[in-house]
Amino acid sequence: RSLLLIVEKNRMLVTRKKVFAAVVAAQTALVMAVVTATPALAGGYKTGGYHAEKANADIVDVAVANGNFNTLAAALQAAGLVDTLKGDGPFTVFAPTDAAFAKLPAGTVETLLKPENKDKLIAILTYHVVPGKVTADQVVKLSSADTVNGEKIAIFVDKGTVQINEIDVVKADIMASNGVIHVVDQVILPPAS
Repeated sequence: RSLLLIVEKNRMLVTRKKVFAAVVAAQTALVMAVVTATPALAGGYKTGGYHAEKANADIVDVAVANGNFNTLAAALQAAGLVDTLKGDGPFTVFAPTDAAFAKLPAGTVETLLKPENKDKLIAILTYHVVPGKVTADQVVKLSSADTVNGEKIAIFVDKGTVQINEIDVVKADIMASNGVIHVVDQVILPPAS
C-alpha cells in the first residue's frame, strides 16, 4: 500500500512538472505570436490600426526579430515590462540571450516566471536597463552606470572587450527606435539585498 502511494505521488509530481513546462511553453508561444504580429516584423504594413516602419522598430521588436531572445521576451511579458520597453525611452538594454539564460541553475527561469516571483524578476530585468541611449563608444568611457533597478553596474574594458559586472558584451550597438541593445553572454544579477 505505501509503495502504491509513493508511485502515485511520483506520477503526480511528473504530471505537475509536465503541466508547468507546457504552461511556460504556451506563454512563450503567446508572447512570440503577439510580438511577431507587430508591423515592424510584418514588413512595415498596416496591421490592426498601428503602423511602424522597420527602421522604427522598438527594443522589444528588434530583440524578438533577432530570434535569440525568446526567454527574455517571455520574462519581459511575465514581469509586465513589454509596454515599458516599447515606450519612448530612450533605453540601453544589456540583453541576455537564450543561451545566457540557459547558464542559470536548472529551474531558475521557470521559478522566476511564476507570478509569485514577479518582483524578483522585475528587479533582475530592470538591472539590465540603463536610462538613455548609451552606445558602445560611450560605454567604453564609463566605469559604472545607474540602472532602472536603482543599483549601479560596473563597466570594464578588458583587452578590447566590454564587460558589465565582469560579464562580456558579445555584440554592441543593435539600434532600435527607442534605444540600443548590447548583447551579454550571461544574465546580470543585481547585488543581493
